[in-house]
Amino acid sequence: MKIDLQSGYCSFESQKTIPPKIMKHILLFAFAVCLSFGSIAQVDLSYYLPKDVSYNSSIPTPEEVLGYHPGEWHVSHDQVLYYMRTIADASDRITLSVQGKTYEGRPQLILTVTHPENHNKIDQIREEHLKLTIPSESGNLDVANMPSVIHMGFSVHGNEPSGANAALITIYYMAAAQGPEVEDKLRNTVVIFDPSFNPDGLHRFSTWVNQHKSKNISTDPQDREYREPYPGGRANHYWFDLNRDWMPLQLLESQSRIKTYHDWKPNILTDHHEMGTNSTFFFQPGVPSRTHPITPQRNQDLTAKIATYHGKFLDKIQSLYYTSEGFDDFYYGKGSTFPDINGAVGILFEQASSRGHAQESDNGVVTFPFTIRNQFTTTLSTWQAGYEMREELNTYMRDFYNESSRLAAADPVKAIVFGAPKDPARSYHLAEMLKRHKIAVHKPANEINRNGKTYTAEDSYIVPMSQKEYRVLKGMFEKRTEFTDSLFYDISAWSYLLAFNLNYEELNSGAFNNNMLGEEFSFDDFPKGELIGGSSTYAYAFEWHGYYAPRAAYRLLSKGIRARVAHAPFTDERGKKYDYGTVVVPLGTQDVPRAEIDAIIQEIIENDGVDVHAINAGLTEGINLGSPSFSAMVEPKIALMVDDGTSSTDAGEVWFMLDQRYDMPITKLPVSSFNFADLSRYNVIIMVNGSYGGMNKEKMQEWLGQGGVVVAAKGAVNWFSRNDLGTYKFKRSEVENPEGRPYELQSNYSGAQVIGGAIFETKMDLTHPITYGYVNENLPVFRNSTMFLEKPNNPYASPIKYTANPLMSGYISDENLKTLGDTPAVIISSVGRGKVISFTDNHAFRAFWFGTNKLIMNGIFFGHTISGGTTER
Repeated sequence: MKIDLQSGYCSFESQKTIPPKIMKHILLFAFAVCLSFGSIAQVDLSYYLPKDVSYNSSIPTPEEVLGYHPGEWHVSHDQVLYYMRTIADASDRITLSVQGKTYEGRPQLILTVTHPENHNKIDQIREEHLKLTIPSESGNLDVANMPSVIHMGFSVHGNEPSGANAALITIYYMAAAQGPEVEDKLRNTVVIFDPSFNPDGLHRFSTWVNQHKSKNISTDPQDREYREPYPGGRANHYWFDLNRDWMPLQLLESQSRIKTYHDWKPNILTDHHEMGTNSTFFFQPGVPSRTHPITPQRNQDLTAKIATYHGKFLDKIQSLYYTSEGFDDFYYGKGSTFPDINGAVGILFEQASSRGHAQESDNGVVTFPFTIRNQFTTTLSTWQAGYEMREELNTYMRDFYNESSRLAAADPVKAIVFGAPKDPARSYHLAEMLKRHKIAVHKPANEINRNGKTYTAEDSYIVPMSQKEYRVLKGMFEKRTEFTDSLFYDISAWSYLLAFNLNYEELNSGAFNNNMLGEEFSFDDFPKGELIGGSSTYAYAFEWHGYYAPRAAYRLLSKGIRARVAHAPFTDERGKKYDYGTVVVPLGTQDVPRAEIDAIIQEIIENDGVDVHAINAGLTEGINLGSPSFSAMVEPKIALMVDDGTSSTDAGEVWFMLDQRYDMPITKLPVSSFNFADLSRYNVIIMVNGSYGGMNKEKMQEWLGQGGVVVAAKGAVNWFSRNDLGTYKFKRSEVENPEGRPYELQSNYSGAQVIGGAIFETKMDLTHPITYGYVNENLPVFRNSTMFLEKPNNPYASPIKYTANPLMSGYISDENLKTLGDTPAVIISSVGRGKVISFTDNHAFRAFWFGTNKLIMNGIFFGHTISGGTTER
């Protein structure tokens, strides 16, 4: 047996000369000793810190402030906050600021680390550095004598805690280490230090593992300490993976973080993660063939050069590592790839996780201090690389933006105009995203007409391509269907023009000039509605086109105001034509005082971007306002199934959408509670992707029979099929026979059959309640599964179908594409008086799929109104 204090591993070596029976007893004894080692062997700072420098005794150590050495306990976010504030107060090398707050109100800290002399001119240094991104000014800069900027970030996944715990030691080292080399490094670098990318997740995870830590640590992976409950500490408050939000910027934490990023435009950004316990340590570059084509080759060359520093530093402490395998640099929404289209180098670190305090692995027992030390060591290697390569990194950033300017000039597309007719809020939110990335967005100066579509200043925006964030724009808007590799670590398509379901046109030099650019976008420009026709004597009405029309409807219904939905078009006395799904508020049938109704109508106009029309006569053309072609709307009472085999990310996306965007309360109902829950409290149940084992079929059938509506997606559809609640037939792809293929290619071949995330075209029946509010019959949808449905016998049961050749952007194998064409994207089944609305896809994906959110909302608000045209049960 070996107990290695330096490596943090316990390992066992067999001796062939010892008889097997005796060896068995020796190993059992040795294993017990190793387990006890886990409980008694604590490390101090000397385990982590380099010995070649002295340390300033006036700088408090983590142990002096927190009462324990890093690695003995998992640091909670409030302790991170306490230590960072303490050390910033003690050191003239550090300033601290709060860049924002999380959904749970935790501060997001930024520490700026540099030489005290630099702090005296920090604004000047920042402004000079930002000139590297401005081609007209960067040529005059003395890059040889400019500091580099390094953005260090830790534990964006809260249950990957070695990064945030290493941050304690790194910040101590930067504050306390002494010597000429340290001083010179401080003078020639600025470190933007974020000790916890995900405060809420880190706090959730640290609470779990600390409360389950034993005095005698168990390294058994089955121990409760290593089995955190749903949703786990990986995600933020709303169960989102924050490391997928660097480009979409839909979450508070990301919006605060990106402001800091663009305020500094770092040369290097590090992103410290963890992976499976049986792994070793990974750092970028990733798989070369999976690098996004927009990323310059020079970026990858610099990443590889920086990697040599990590290798040398990890060699000194005898740690195993690898690079250029497993992970890639394709999706630009991750922390390690987003910098690659901003003239920087993003670096992913992945450490084999102890997931607690010590856990068995193929490489021996992985101790928490060992994981921390590897992460800390690579902060030093990054700092060293940023220091020694500063001229090369600054030159690269200058050249990157010069080249971007040349690429923009050569691009035949000179501007993109986009809009959402009848829904200005949706186009506003894309403009908002662009603005957060420092991209100039304008309203059209005049109406633009292209290919039968009209773009106005009321609902459209125009984006010139000739601006410094050219590559970011290309990365956000591109559509790609050809790839050099068929494997992806994350999604292969994310075009925001498609995700937002917007009309758009690419304008060439003949179609665009700068006179077309009107007022520049402002965050204050959220569209307001209008009360058209004045105060009504009979009824109010608003169409369902607006993104926030469901929020407007809920404002009314939650206050007891009666509303009706139109299942056919009609025209009022002023000649205004109303579409399918129009909401009408009749004034003569209300129990709520008129003044209260008028006040809520005013809220809708001011806050929901919806126009409200006054109708003063019920004898409308088409259907009349008292027609049976209207249905009474019902206030949604929603249960969202969570826990017990459901996807926490999918559930979190729905929770976020309903809570944050539509301002609607929901009950998060654990699957394990379903069988004894009082379901009469709900009229809508949402079931995201999951297995739903143990849920009682008879109870669901009874609830549906009384008129309930289920909105189900992906794996939840399988549950209804297994339980014969609705009629479903599934298709399978005809995959080529792999006979004769080399063994080493089997994982690549099977991986190529995965739909990791691509965009496909569907065609909708716009007369169906599930599609109310849409104006174009073709809708882009996001898909990341291989669930394929057969067409039902009833042609009206599937109002949304994939087109014959549906691929719009992203990767799908030829076999799967052939199978997907002409299949249903939704099947609606009747069970008693109730409905099961079964989607093949997640229409709330990562919060940025604004274009398909309405499908879910239509199921919630109109599912109970669907009659006939469904599969029967």
